[in-house]
Amino acid sequence: MPFSFFHLLCYITIIFAEVDAVNEGASKSKSKLRLFVFGDSYVDTGNWRKSIGSSWKEPYGITFPGKPSGRFSDGRVLTDYIASYLGIRTPIAYKWRKEVKRSNLEYGMNFAYGGTGVLDTLANQPNMTTQIDFFQRLVEQKVYGKQDLDNSVGLISVAGNDYATYLARNTHDLQKLGDFTKKIMDQLEINIDRIRGLGVKRIAVTLIEPMGCIPLQAASSSYSNCTQALNLGSKFHNQMLNQSLQNLNAKDNSTAFITLDLYDAFFSALNKFTTHAPGSLGLKPCCEGKEMGKYYCGSVDESGAKLYTICENPNLSFFWDTLHPSQNGWHSIFSSLRSSLHKLTT
Repeated sequence: MPFSFFHLLCYITIIFAEVDAVNEGASKSKSKLRLFVFGDSYVDTGNWRKSIGSSWKEPYGITFPGKPSGRFSDGRVLTDYIASYLGIRTPIAYKWRKEVKRSNLEYGMNFAYGGTGVLDTLANQPNMTTQIDFFQRLVEQKVYGKQDLDNSVGLISVAGNDYATYLARNTHDLQKLGDFTKKIMDQLEINIDRIRGLGVKRIAVTLIEPMGCIPLQAASSSYSNCTQALNLGSKFHNQMLNQSLQNLNAKDNSTAFITLDLYDAFFSALNKFTTHAPGSLGLKPCCEGKEMGKYYCGSVDESGAKLYTICENPNLSFFWDTLHPSQNGWHSIFSSLRSSLHKLTT
């Protein structure tokens, strides 16, 4: 059939529909938004030094952008999907701020470091308080002015590493976990309020994921079951976080602080994977060391030989490694969070 004006019209309509879908969030905002990101590896897009960060080693980044990019996944992470929803490019990682043109800073900045927490963790990297110090310094230096901050959004994803550190230092003693959660929450509330005080207008904070379903914990059951005791810990954390954010909104007489429910989003996405994707790996990671606890995704020996295995099709995996979702996993999680994201731009 010859190409006609009707075909051209249909083609243009499809293109504009796809553009509108990508910029759904941005269409609701009055001007370009800035995204400021704080937290851990779930949102880090390249702050670790290349010489020591596993996120800069193969096979990380094999799906996107095709090579290691500093993300703790085979491809995109939560930050990338939220930035796309807001209609902006992924904000530059803080570490690279001096290596790019000033125009590359106009989308905001990512201060998150993988392995870090609200408090100090086993990773010798800037905790959340220090990340906010970095942000405050840029505000004081007028890198971001009032107009930038008036059109800004904050994203916080943190606390999983705090619990991992607690369990490592307390030999998996869960008796005082509730007291530790309160300690986290006291500091987290201070941190969130501080970001707001620096001028960020809307702040989205992730509820913590079901920690018992992380492959590192599910490995003991051959990836067939989650550790329910840890999931109860996640629920308690999330109840307290919801209350803290309600307190902050009441103090500010606003709805500036919103939650992104990673707990339910993880379960929803995992259910879709196991139900609708034949061959899905479920809780089993796509990339893992050949010997659990000794080698990890990306491990090599002295000669450079791989000490890890990769699944045949990463698109069938929800988890990339023993701690982090795959790009496909993050996309499914993001899809479950979309209904909450509109609050960031209204």
